[in-house]
Formats: sequence, structure tokens, C-alpha cells
Amino acid sequence: MGSDTDSPTAAAPAEATHGASPDRAAAVGVHVDAVASHRPATRAGATRGAGHAADGLAAPSRSVAPAEVTATHGTAGAHSWVDDLAAALDAEGVPVHRPELGVLVAAVPADTAARAAARDAVDAVDDERVRLRSAVKSRDGFFTTFCVSPYSRYIARWCARRGLTPNQVTTASLLTALIAAACAATGTRTGFVSAGVLLIASFVLDCTDGQLARYSLQYSTLGAWLDATFDRAKEYAYYAGLALGAARADGGGDDVWALALGAMVLQTCRHVVDFAFNEANHDATGNTSPTAALSGRLDGVGWTVWVRRMIVLPIGERWAMIAVLTALTTPRITFYALLIGCALAACYTTAGRVLRSLTRRAERTDRAARALAELTDSGPLAELVAKAAPRGTSSYLAPFAAALGAAAVLAGTAAAGFGSWVPVGCAVLYAVLAGVAVAAPLQGPLDWLVPPLFRAAEYGTILILAACSEVNGALPAAFGLVAAVAYHHYDTVYRIRGGTGAPPRRLVRAIGGHEGRTVVVTAAAALLHQNQGFTIALTALAAVLALAVLIESIRFWVSSGAPAVHDESGEPA
Repeated sequence: MGSDTDSPTAAAPAEATHGASPDRAAAVGVHVDAVASHRPATRAGATRGAGHAADGLAAPSRSVAPAEVTATHGTAGAHSWVDDLAAALDAEGVPVHRPELGVLVAAVPADTAARAAARDAVDAVDDERVRLRSAVKSRDGFFTTFCVSPYSRYIARWCARRGLTPNQVTTASLLTALIAAACAATGTRTGFVSAGVLLIASFVLDCTDGQLARYSLQYSTLGAWLDATFDRAKEYAYYAGLALGAARADGGGDDVWALALGAMVLQTCRHVVDFAFNEANHDATGNTSPTAALSGRLDGVGWTVWVRRMIVLPIGERWAMIAVLTALTTPRITFYALLIGCALAACYTTAGRVLRSLTRRAERTDRAARALAELTDSGPLAELVAKAAPRGTSSYLAPFAAALGAAAVLAGTAAAGFGSWVPVGCAVLYAVLAGVAVAAPLQGPLDWLVPPLFRAAEYGTILILAACSEVNGALPAAFGLVAAVAYHHYDTVYRIRGGTGAPPRRLVRAIGGHEGRTVVVTAAAALLHQNQGFTIALTALAAVLALAVLIESIRFWVSSGAPAVHDESGEPA
């Protein structure tokens, strides 16, 4: 739920939908003033009018007066001031957005007859049809596009006519998903079938809230935050429900908490790959490669577009698969299918992005480097090492150091097992290498890999230690800890996408950073390996982290007035 700059009703000039003004000079003068003074605060920002400054770029260095734009405005049949304004902005180095109007009508008539024809064309447009069409995202997954959106848009209209808000529908979607998780936790076949049905219903409501926001033009900062975070909360709560249900299933319990935690780790790392890659490249210059060109050509072939969208297992396909398998099979089979599908999707998307990064000659900005640094979530230990470490000259030092550190802590923990001090030493080495990785600005071609490598190292270490401990309750406690940390990382992502920057450094330092938490967890496993000490430590750490990040997050999103976060392209993973 954010500002929908790509939908026809939002992007089209206000005058275009009501006919052109008889006084072209006055109308275009308004557009000139709006465009010349517009400085978008966020990527989603847009000025309604003939054009607007490109996202995140500065406005023209000076005000553009109508007299400068054109000298032919009084000539019948001449091109409009708007065209000359666009040319003037291009000359200033400010790219101009030229929206596709679709079924809408735009005209700047030069005489009375043309004006009458433009008004007739405008009157012929079915406004309600346009509103319903623009309520649906322009780019979405196959399941969402063909199995949900054809009717969810009408649910959105029904909600709008009854005064329901997008936030209310978002909350209803969350409650439905939590009830689905509770049904799955019963461990009965009836519960599993009910859970599958309710999960699909929750997804339909999840689509409806955004469509309602676009249909009724109700956008809000709080709504954007709720929509972004509730999706993760719903999915991961459902994983927990399946794990609880497996343990209580008829015919003997099945412990699948390790699979549930593994699915959450894999899915979160996939999202971080997507976020980091986009942040590293969204404002890069010279951002071309043979791989990107091939991708563009494939997008011109209809069936390949849908195949490529389905391969990455987006939220619609993923939730449909989970729902069907929950109803028809067992939680273990559901998690196996989910892990295999997400792993294949992760390999496909990550390999493609690595290939693009290696073949393109892009120059990445300081803003991109700052966003990647914030996504790393580096704590005091990494900061100290980064200050002392010499800055490397290799463009690949950062991802190499991050990969080496992640491999060391994961392999060392898996080899030594629970209760050993070896993982603690590996975690310290990981903290040192993490500091080396962030010592220089992250502007190399593969530096976007650093944040997901850190996520994999931290989450994976917790998973391995909990799985190897064989301590009662350790895996559910580890699930809670990873969920709390993942929330903090998602919150960081959506703040960056909203143009407000990462959470305060005092919060990041207080919760230790990724490397500090890894050292603490490995030390807890070595010191408290007897009885229930490790489980208690994980539970306490999860509670403290969740409380700290939730208080700061809620305070920020409710009171800060931050711009709404919106992604019209749909969730790729």
C-alpha cells in the first residue's frame, strides 16, 4: 500500500482525464511550476502533471519559465509546451517520466474542434473500469494474476463502498493467517485442511488490501509498514503452526522444527539477496550487460515471462503450494517441497544476478554503498576491526571476506558440534572477517552479496547449534530468536526503501550487530550445554531483541511521518 505511480489514474495528468484547458499557456504554466520545483523525497514520489523529475534525482538547477520553453505556443497544430518542457528538462539532465495512459485520453487541443473531440473521447472512457483495472498491480505472479486478481478487485470495490480501509483488510488478512496457523497446530487432518483453505483466504485478503488502496486512493505510511511486515509474520507464524501440528499429529509426533527454521532462514536470505541487489543497482550508471539484454529479449516472448516469474516461487505460488500440501500431505512433506523449491529458486535468481554483475560495467553511487552498509547490520566488533583494517584495493575483497567468514563459522560449528569452544573461535574469526568486509565502501560488482552472506552465517549458526544440541525446546527457541532478528532486518530494508535510512546506530550497537550476536550464541552453547541452559538463553535473547526492535520500529513507523513504501512490480521472491 503506497503511492501507486504506475497505475493509469495516478500517473496520468489531471487535465488529461478531463480534457485540456482552453488556455494552454495557463495550463502548461502550472505544469512548469510543479515540475521545476519538485524534489521527490522517495522513489515512490511523483508529481501529477505532464512530467516529473525522475525518482531520487534532483530537480532542475533553475526554474524553467514558459517563455524559455517554446516560442510556438500560439501556432495552431504546433506541438505543445509540454513537449518543449520535457526537452528542456532533458537538457538540464533531469529524466522525465512519460506515463503510458492505456485507455485514458490525453490531449492539448489547438482549436475548438479538437477540444470538443478530446472531451468526447474523455467522456467515452469508463471510469469504473479504469479504476478496477488500475487497482491490480501491473506486474505480479501467475497465480495472483490469473487465480486471485480476477475476483479480488471486486472484493476491494465491495470494501470501498462499505467504508473499509486498507489497514483493516490487512489486519483481517493477518488474523486469518494466524487462525490458519492455529488450525495447523491442532495436528488433525481436519485442522490441516482448514489451515490450507484459510491460508488461501488470507492471501486473497492480502491482495485485496493493496487493490483497495489503489482503487480508493488510500495510501498511508502505517499501511505500507503493516503490509510489508505482516506478510513475513503470516508466513513464519504458519511455519510454526505446521511444526507444532507435526508434533501433535495423529499416529505419533514428528519433530520438524529444524525444517521449519531452515525454511525461514532460506526464505529470509532469498529476500535479502533481492533487496541488496536492487539497492546496489537501482541508481547505477552504465548499468548494462549482455545478460540483461538477453533478459529483456526474453521478456518480449509472452510465455517466458510467466515461466520466469513462476520459477522464482513468488508469494502467490509459494502460499498456494504450502496450502495444497498442508491439506493433502504431512508437514514434513510440505517443508521438504518448500525447501527444495526455494533452494532451486534461490540458485536461479542468485546465479543470474551474479552473472549480470560480472558482465556489466556499472558505476555504483555513494547512496548505494550507504544502503548496503546499512543492510549489513554491522555491530561494535565489526566496526572496531573496520577502523583498524587497511582498505583493500581489490573489487572483490568484501564478498570474499564475507564468504570466507561465513564458511568458517558454519563449517566450524557443524564439525565441532554443540558444547564445544571451537564455534566460539570460529565466530570471533567471522567477526574479524566481517569487519574487513565493510572496511571500504561497498561499491564493487559483487558487494551486494555481503548482506545475504552475513544473514546466512548468523541464522545458519543458530540453526546448526539448536539442531545439534538435542536439548528439549532449543529448536523452537531458536525459531523465535531468528524470527526476532529477521524482523529487525526486514524493518531495516523497508526503512531504506522508504528513503529514511536504517534504524538508529544506537539500536544496532545495543543488539550487538550480526557478528556480536553470533559470538554470544556460540558462547552460550559452549557455557550452557547442560540441562536447559541453552534453551533458556535463546529464549531470553529472543525476548530482549524482539522487545527492543519492536518498540523502536513501532515508534518510528507510527510517528515519524516517513513516506509510504510501495513496490508496484510485485514481490519477486
